[in-house]
Amino acid sequence: MSEGIERSPAFAGIALRLPVPVDAPAHPQNVAETLALSLWQAGVTHGFGLIGGAIAPFARALHESPIELVHCRHESGAVFGALEGYFASGRPGLVFTTTGPGLTNALTGIAAARWEGGKVVLVSAATAPANRGRWAFQETGRVAASTCGGVTAGALFDYAELLDDPAALPTVTSRLARGLARPGPFLAHLQVPVSVQAAPCPAPIRLLPKTMAPRTCTRDTVELVARTLAGSSFALWVGFGARDAAERVRRFAEHTGAPVMCTPRGKGVFPESHPLYLGVTGFGGHAAVDSYMSMHRPDYLLVLGSRLGEMTSLWDRNMLPDKALVHVDLDPAAFGAAFPDFPSLDVESDVGELLHGLLALPTPKLGSRAARVDGWPFPRAPAALDRAPVRPSVLMDAIQRVIVDRSNAIVMSEAGNAFAWATHWLRFSGRSSYRVSMGFGSMGHAVTGVVGAALTTGRKAVALVGDGTMLMNNEVSTAVQHDAPVVWIVLNDARYGMIHQGMESIGYVPFATEIPRSDFASVADALGAHGLRVTRETEVAAALEEAMAASGPVVVDVCIDPDEEAPSRKRNRSLLAQGVAGEDG
Repeated sequence: MSEGIERSPAFAGIALRLPVPVDAPAHPQNVAETLALSLWQAGVTHGFGLIGGAIAPFARALHESPIELVHCRHESGAVFGALEGYFASGRPGLVFTTTGPGLTNALTGIAAARWEGGKVVLVSAATAPANRGRWAFQETGRVAASTCGGVTAGALFDYAELLDDPAALPTVTSRLARGLARPGPFLAHLQVPVSVQAAPCPAPIRLLPKTMAPRTCTRDTVELVARTLAGSSFALWVGFGARDAAERVRRFAEHTGAPVMCTPRGKGVFPESHPLYLGVTGFGGHAAVDSYMSMHRPDYLLVLGSRLGEMTSLWDRNMLPDKALVHVDLDPAAFGAAFPDFPSLDVESDVGELLHGLLALPTPKLGSRAARVDGWPFPRAPAALDRAPVRPSVLMDAIQRVIVDRSNAIVMSEAGNAFAWATHWLRFSGRSSYRVSMGFGSMGHAVTGVVGAALTTGRKAVALVGDGTMLMNNEVSTAVQHDAPVVWIVLNDARYGMIHQGMESIGYVPFATEIPRSDFASVADALGAHGLRVTRETEVAAALEEAMAASGPVVVDVCIDPDEEAPSRKRNRSLLAQGVAGEDG
């Protein structure tokens, strides 16, 4: 493998120019080898998937290329691994699957990648043209795959191609390279019959790395935003789309004195220990934000890189400013989606480019008069007691002290109450990175994606997950095989806790939420990982320290108190507003 390939979150979203690796095949012999090399040159370092007969030539080409082949246990886990590998390292994700269920199993992860704004290439096998329509085993071709949106570009994919002719390979590799080099998300799907994978290249292909400059923001646009905000009160609403502009967000907030609130996915973009920080909005959010909007409602909210979807805003009109939103995003579909009837100045721009322009203006300040709310937005942690089971708030405090404050670990939270506990309690200020999928919210995302984050960066990666999702889908065996530095912390309450508490809060008597309590520490040991079981609050910190000191995968199974209410009442009130009525009406 070539030297000097740095893996750092600083590369997230940036197009990279990579040299041809020194140990890559100088003259690829067939379509599969050429495709693997072109993906390597486009920045791919890891390929996640499952090997099947119909994808065997491409899998072998990956195995013999500089790309590290990560053999997973389920295709959806492979996609989540590739997606979180992209967000952690900034390098495009690659997934490979066989025909039929291999492809369809991957589609949940692909849908999540679309919602999350990832860069992922899916290479799947296709049934040979001569056998299509003849009930071939696991048949997949243009007709069979079109029912799931797998062949044509559109709702799921920015680029999709069925490569039946090796002569089309130069066009395909060029389009993939350009898509992966451009700013913002890019999802591609390439279907290749096994006969084409093994076919010789019709002519030598000159594989050149592609670069693309970031989208710039015109001076007229910068001045329009400055005129709008000048002399008015405003606050910043920072989303995940601003992650590559974190330093400029901080400088702009300090330059103007504007308070800052973050979306759940935007946690850590702005230091959560900063005096200007208000807290998190939406699901699992903080009361300090609500107090600020009630007591000091600003004229404008400068929204930086967020769609303001349900879990970010809960579509709460109390979150709207007096005059208008100033909404900055690369995706024009974000504008007006959450609050279609509210005034908004829509700015289609890279967040960093706009802030760079605003900071370069000759005026000393833009004039924000927005007061912030005094007081720390995060709750005070309770003391750990010699009691069982463990209160989730005590567990979160220990995670903060042992993991967030003392390491550079990537921390991810899974769909369910883990969403709410982690978002509400944990505080990130740049030393660590936080990932949560608040849009598509698939169970199984973090529990499998954490493996990809660890493997692509070499950093310790920690997933906070429920027992329900750990039972649904995990890649512990994959982590063991690759000795990935992964820690799973299982919030084990023997129920689907978010559903159970949600039912209670909206007036239902809970049903179909209890599940038999599992011993995940024993399961981890059986799979070859290290398992730790925690039943008392006084055992939590030591178990987390042991897990963080370990070199390989560890599962920390924490028996939590199912009755401590998660900070999700605003979400439940939103459900009631949408018409979900309990048994008492």
